[in-house]
Amino acid sequence: MGDPHGVGIVGLGVISRAYLDTLANHPAVRIVALADLDASRSAAVAAAIPGSEASSVEHLLARPDVQTVLNLTIPAAHADISLGAIDAGKNVYVEKPLAVRFPDGRSIIERATAARVHVGCAPDTVLGTGTQTARAAVDGGLIGRPLSATAVMVTPGHERWHPHPDFYYVPGGGPLLDMGPYYISALIHLLGPVRAVVGAASRLRAERVIGSGPRAGQRIPVEVDTHVTGVLEHVSGALSTITTSFDGVATTAAPIEVHGETATLAVPDPNNFDGTVRLRALGDTEWRVLEPRAGYAEGSRGIGLIDLVGADGKRPPRAGGDVALHVLETMTTLLRSAAEGRRIELTTAAQRPALVPLTPADDWKT
Repeated sequence: MGDPHGVGIVGLGVISRAYLDTLANHPAVRIVALADLDASRSAAVAAAIPGSEASSVEHLLARPDVQTVLNLTIPAAHADISLGAIDAGKNVYVEKPLAVRFPDGRSIIERATAARVHVGCAPDTVLGTGTQTARAAVDGGLIGRPLSATAVMVTPGHERWHPHPDFYYVPGGGPLLDMGPYYISALIHLLGPVRAVVGAASRLRAERVIGSGPRAGQRIPVEVDTHVTGVLEHVSGALSTITTSFDGVATTAAPIEVHGETATLAVPDPNNFDGTVRLRALGDTEWRVLEPRAGYAEGSRGIGLIDLVGADGKRPPRAGGDVALHVLETMTTLLRSAAEGRRIELTTAAQRPALVPLTPADDWKT
């Protein structure tokens, strides 16, 4: 193994803790700089990571020892920070979604291509043993020809637990752009890219009440649709039906089911890295559990960045920018379809990322 890959992190909000748990002690990377709008927060995190330094964003982007920028800012800032990193000659790994607006996402990919740097994007949960074992089952013919899939995410809203949930309810938020990347990324791994979409959407109420933290009881406006459903037409001919909602209470639906000519596959929550994959073949009376056969075992946030570093330009990263752009277009076009009441074809395509071989935790963590 060569020298550790230098990483600078921009944005140290709630999600950063999960990334730091994975990356702070990983031998393939070295966190050298951290930046946040709250300087005291970046100073506190840097003090806990030997060899790292609190920094401004400008200084972080200018550092020659920062090879990849991990962009964990709020969605509205994703494009500006990612483009700044690319213009500074850095690779970028960005939290989902790639950007709030599709044209901004396209600019990220085009400028990265021109600059010959690499883009990765969450979610990397789909690289774990849950989604990848299901992908291996589909590829191995265990369900026959894939015909359709369903994907369901229903919650009462993140304001119940998040102390600062405002960004979930402004453009760039909502259940589709927030949680859709997990489900649509998984569907692309399972069934391939999307050709066209048809959508419908609604909004239950005009404001939400924060349920925890120092702002508990405060009301915040809702500026986006909070229940989105639609049909994705895959290039393969399969049809996926997706529902994402911040308006429901609970659901008994499987997070994802894939139906084939000879069997149905129950896929675990793509918001998690692992989970039980179950198969029920035509004629069977019971579901059969499939043992993990692909994916990063015991995966955790940041494995997508480690995969990008390991690819080193020799292969596309499995949580790569092309898939993230295709997911972003799928989501924004689904919302446009809902607003316009018509079927809309997509302009991007993405190759299914390479299957992740079953990789024990000791192999990717060391």
